Amino acid sequence: MPKLILNKLMPDPEWVKNHKNLQFLGDKLHDPNFWHINRRSVAKAFAVGLFAAWIPVPGQMMLAASSALFYRANLPIALMLVWLSNPITIPPFFYSAFRLGLWFLGRPAPTDNFEFSLDSVMSGLSNAWEPFLLGCLLLGMSCSCAGYFGITYFWRYRISKKWAARKLTRNNMA
Repeated sequence: MPKLILNKLMPDPEWVKNHKNLQFLGDKLHDPNFWHINRRSVAKAFAVGLFAAWIPVPGQMMLAASSALFYRANLPIALMLVWLSNPITIPPFFYSAFRLGLWFLGRPAPTDNFEFSLDSVMSGLSNAWEPFLLGCLLLGMSCSCAGYFGITYFWRYRISKKWAARKLTRNNMA
């Protein structure tokens, strides 16, 4: 069942191979192993894609693609998961990362008496980058682990249900 759903959602391999931002990967995109849907490659793709979605840099897709090739993960799924961080979801994602970083570092939340001037913007940025990046790293690792183990568990659960159903029908036929 998961395989059928994922096959329907998969983009055309030719589209991904010809994507202008992925041409730096060269002939590696033509390896059929990056297009197979199995438990290991999909779980790795979830780990890679969810981690890359939390990295606050331009070129998240290139990071996800090169990581998917390195870890032998399903390439299209890893690329699709990067788009969880899109212009609509980035503000709550990054705000939650900032707040988590503040909490983890034990720092108080910034005050609301912000004055728009170059000095206050620069001092705000100098105080915010550490908790922000730490929060992004922690949430990226958490989502990556949750995605990997969640897909692995879900896949095994579905397979064990199929085996149990098959065993039940075999016993009923006998």
